[in-house]
Parts: sequence; structure tokens; C-alpha cells
Amino acid sequence: MKEKIIEKANDMFLNLGFKSVTMDDLASEMGISKKTIYAHFQNKTKLVEATTDHLFCTVSDGIDAILEENKEPIEELYAIKAFVMHHLKGEKTSPQYQLQKYYPKIHSSLKVRQFDTMQECVIDNLERGIRTGVFRDNIDVETISRLYFMGMTGIKDQEMFPIHTFPVAKLMTDYLEYHVRGIATEKGLKILNNLLKQP
Repeated sequence: MKEKIIEKANDMFLNLGFKSVTMDDLASEMGISKKTIYAHFQNKTKLVEATTDHLFCTVSDGIDAILEENKEPIEELYAIKAFVMHHLKGEKTSPQYQLQKYYPKIHSSLKVRQFDTMQECVIDNLERGIRTGVFRDNIDVETISRLYFMGMTGIKDQEMFPIHTFPVAKLMTDYLEYHVRGIATEKGLKILNNLLKQP
């Protein structure tokens, strides 16, 4: 039952927002009593903590599976972006922003975990890109990996990028292209341009 509650809460939080969904909404949606939810989660904060942890692990496992496919580095970045967008339901409700605003402690600890995981994956991607000649060999891998992380988290700031003006899917696509164009060699740009032509 605990797993079912986490999965349904995760779905509702991503579609409607962390703030909007109440324990009553969740109980009603699942056809169970609120008491059943409270038997597993002391309060809504504990539920938010469990769902964000569950989503983080799901996304991390999915990214690991993509990494194991040993794709060409630029293709790999696009495959990861597509996977993440699918799992975050297109981020219609800006879950990261709501998490930061209403559950700052959970957001901070999640950001640290995201950074540690992403840093390793991005550094590996950059190093392979340099070795295979798709990224310039004069880039500072440590700096670029951090700039990439800051950009990826920065574009989720609703004050800078209001969702009605900057749809998340387009913003992520534009940012990824910006990142790759900044570090790609001619060989890399050919791969990027081919990827961008795909529907």
C-alpha cells in the first residue's frame, strides 16, 4: 500500500503541484481513507519527502540505463533529456520551483543529491566527447559540468522563466542546444544538426 500511495502522490504532485494536492485529494483519488495514508506517512511533508526520493531513484536508474548503452555523447545528452521530460510529465506545474518554495529543506537536500549524480555523469560525457572529437579539447571539464548543472537548475526558476512564456520542454531543448553549441567541434555540430532535424 505504501508503494501505491507514493506512486499516486507522485503522479498527482507532478500534474497538479506539491502545494495544490492535499491529503484529502489523494485519499479521494485512491478511494482510501486519510487514516490509511497517515498510517504510512506522519504528515504531508513526509509524503513529499518519500515521493521526491522515489522519483529521484527512478530517474537516476533510468539515466544509468541510458549511460550503459554507451551512446555517442551528444546523442546521450538528448536521450537523457527525453527520458527526464517523460518522467517529470513535462514539468507542467514546475515541481522543482514549488518544492523550493514550499518545502525548502527537501529541495536543498535533493539539489545536493542531483548535483552529485549529475556531476559524475556530465564529467564522463564531456571527457568522452573530447576523446571522440565531438567536444573541443580546450574546455575545462570541471567548470563546464558545473555551468551545465547551474543552467539546468536555473531554467526552472519561475521568476526568471515564467512557465506561460517559456514552456519547459522548449526551454530544456533550447538550453541543451546552447550547451552543446558552446563546446562542440565541427564533427560535434554535424551530429547536433542531424539530431535537431529529427521530429
